[in-house]
Amino acid sequence: MSHHAHPFSVRAALRAVFAETSSSIRPSIAQRRAFHEYFVTHLPSSSLAPDKQHANHHRLPRNESSPHSGPSKRAAELSQQPAASRDTTIVRIPIRGAKHHFGAGVSRGSRPYNEDTYQAGTIEMPAFAKRQPVSLTRTLPGQAGSNGQQAAKSQSGDPQVFYFGVFDGHGGSECSEFLRDRLHGYIEEAALLFGMNSSLQNDSTADASSLDSEGGVMGEQDAEDLQKSLVSTWRETVGGYFKRFKPEFFPAVSNYNSAEAPSTLNNSSIETVLAYAFLKADLDFTTAQASKHTKAERERSSMDDPVLSDRPLNDNDVLFHPDRPASQNLRTRSRKGSSPDLAAPIGGEQRFKGGSTASIALISTPTPVPFWHPASPSTFIAAHVGDTRILLSRTSDGKAMPLTTNHHPDAPVEANRLRRYAASFVTDSFGEERMGGLANTRAFGDIGSKRLGVSAEPQITRVDLNAAEYSFVVMMSDGISGHLSDQEIVDVVKDAKTPAQGAADLVAFAVEVAEEADNATALVVRLGGWERRSEGGGGSLGTKEQRDYRKQEAMDPRARRQ
Repeated sequence: MSHHAHPFSVRAALRAVFAETSSSIRPSIAQRRAFHEYFVTHLPSSSLAPDKQHANHHRLPRNESSPHSGPSKRAAELSQQPAASRDTTIVRIPIRGAKHHFGAGVSRGSRPYNEDTYQAGTIEMPAFAKRQPVSLTRTLPGQAGSNGQQAAKSQSGDPQVFYFGVFDGHGGSECSEFLRDRLHGYIEEAALLFGMNSSLQNDSTADASSLDSEGGVMGEQDAEDLQKSLVSTWRETVGGYFKRFKPEFFPAVSNYNSAEAPSTLNNSSIETVLAYAFLKADLDFTTAQASKHTKAERERSSMDDPVLSDRPLNDNDVLFHPDRPASQNLRTRSRKGSSPDLAAPIGGEQRFKGGSTASIALISTPTPVPFWHPASPSTFIAAHVGDTRILLSRTSDGKAMPLTTNHHPDAPVEANRLRRYAASFVTDSFGEERMGGLANTRAFGDIGSKRLGVSAEPQITRVDLNAAEYSFVVMMSDGISGHLSDQEIVDVVKDAKTPAQGAADLVAFAVEVAEEADNATALVVRLGGWERRSEGGGGSLGTKEQRDYRKQEAMDPRARRQ
């Protein structure tokens, strides 16, 4: 279709499709496809099945055999055929079943049900890895990669971006299940909206999706408008804390000056994309819950007591008029191949007043060589809300490197951010400071505390990983990190033979030594230094005595009563 045949530019179409959805429900990317719980790679065909095409070539009758006299005519013909189609086969490998590369451990502990969820797979978005020097990436003429083979890439042409997430729900699993099923879609959608370009491609080869009808790249003004529009929606919908809300990774509204801003931060950076995706997902979930308690339901109640009539105590403070429809709140039409959970209302049929914390990890490589290869560098980005936790294990000395901090009221940054809005900070019976009865100052959901400043603005950390610099990454809920130190956690994994065993051992140990075991979820992802995980710092011996004491104390009921 020519440009003259289409009255609107691609930019206008994008903004029309992804505009505010209070009046209608749009099919988001999270609804259009299921999550890719696999990665794509090339494997030698010989490892799958024998090559039947040329099987008879090796079954000559004895009377036709002759001494070898150099290459035969048949061998010369075979050598002239392209080898890639015979020697390699593109395969999909489920990440959850690749026990030598990934492991997940889950336990409900002593709770009656499990509110934790997790996700692992690949995501469709441009690469953000640090580009390698030309001297390291140049190949000889005729070579497509190692061994002359072209490794598998994503649909955009970049190496696949891997996605891992842990979500710790509270008050129920509705919010954590929403994040498991749809958060990746918000990230993909935000990357498209902001015209995010690959860090591995030149400006001249930018993705055509970021071009308007005149052939120009989507302007800075469009990205700034998206940021300002979302902040304005939060201010008008919720108010309170959000009246002066300025997200850290929104260049259009933040207080950064050019000298203070991170070098990678711009209107189409991965940090801006992730911040927008988190805040948009939280807004959709929050508004969906606020609109479920309709006026008709309140009128049917003959009781004036807000408690007995099943009305929230802060009913007048819940966002906006309850009869106003929320984004994606109604049930969508089922489509062939769509998942049942993607066609359901956000957070279920009834209003959900709980929430969820979240920690996700994105890993991008500059080449198609996967990030777990000992010679492959990569870029690791963690986006975090709440008290779930992400740790790296350093190969050289075996030390645990935390990438997240707990968003609790006693954290200095969080206390300064919220004290002007929170009515009071209280200390519970365990000595932990809480705000409005909540242990986390950042979370998805929790509609009753939004005006106090409980937001899903993520803490974002970028780490460029050199080849084999780190052994593995551990992602966990507070059912593990709340009972064990960071070093104990990585030392437990070091003793395991595979990441799958490491995740299972970590969850089992945390549940065993906890006096009141919470839901526990752990993900272990192999990195380039996995084979050397026990070499630095004495391996796991540093905390062995402490862990043995914990086990001994857990097996003695009398010790816990003292």
